[in-house]
Amino acid sequence: MDPSRRLFLAGTGSAAILAGCQKAPGFAPRSSRRVEQILHGIPTSDGDGVRLHRVIGQPRLRNLDPFLLLDRFHSDDPDAYIRGFPDHPHRGFETVTVMLEGRMRHRDSRGNDGVIGGGGAQWMTAGRGIIHSEMPEQEQGLMSGYQLWVNLPASEKMCPQFYQDLGREQLAQGTLTPAGSRLSVIAGAVDGLVGPVRERPTEPLLFTAVLEDDRPAVIDTPEGHTAFVFVGSGDVEIGPDATPVREGAIALLGPGHRLEVRAPTQRSEILVAAGKPLREPIARYGPFVMNTEAEIRQAFADYRAGVLDRT
Repeated sequence: MDPSRRLFLAGTGSAAILAGCQKAPGFAPRSSRRVEQILHGIPTSDGDGVRLHRVIGQPRLRNLDPFLLLDRFHSDDPDAYIRGFPDHPHRGFETVTVMLEGRMRHRDSRGNDGVIGGGGAQWMTAGRGIIHSEMPEQEQGLMSGYQLWVNLPASEKMCPQFYQDLGREQLAQGTLTPAGSRLSVIAGAVDGLVGPVRERPTEPLLFTAVLEDDRPAVIDTPEGHTAFVFVGSGDVEIGPDATPVREGAIALLGPGHRLEVRAPTQRSEILVAAGKPLREPIARYGPFVMNTEAEIRQAFADYRAGVLDRT
């Protein structure tokens, strides 16, 4: 006789039937991700002296497969950002710029030119190589956002370059029910909102959220993906243990199917990312990320010869 039917006939009720089903072979209950580690970024500078905090890519967190770098920039002091990021090369990965406030102009050697405004994003696949610049379009006011580097698998390292300039209106905007949190989805899908970034080999999920009250938000995340939450402002509690994570910290999440997060005391802003790990060797030097040291040497040789971005 079917075990659940035997329980029913024994008068144990629906709760016992559910418990019996949860223990049945092959049944995988949905699990919440727990916080495995909390880290803060370290102050540094990049480009032409732009001051920022390096979160991923620092000595304590060299990479978080498939994520290679996360920088947080946030300042209303023009001296901290005004000189921007003049021309510099990339090969072997993707750069993602998320603008919360301010304006940044992108130009590259493939002829792409656009302004990333507050609430917008840019997803650039460097692939075999590109030379680009990112320069502020303002001389005063708040400049706030993130830069995230996402690795490419060996089979895609030398793929053609690609550029997506995504204004605020192009991102998937909505409210996460029942929590009432405001979402802006850049890549992947959250609660029926689908971001505009094209299909990528790391199957990324990337969004920002503003948590307006203390009601918990529950967000599905792809099982098996590496995932993190960065707290841009305020403070949050994450996971079934309600682990506190403060402003300026990144929470590295363990395995699971979903993210539980709430802002217990104040309005809070977060950046959430998840990606399929590549589990490949990483050879990295400055703006180039490949699989072997020989490929890094070739990237520098191609850059010096002026053929880095030739298709």
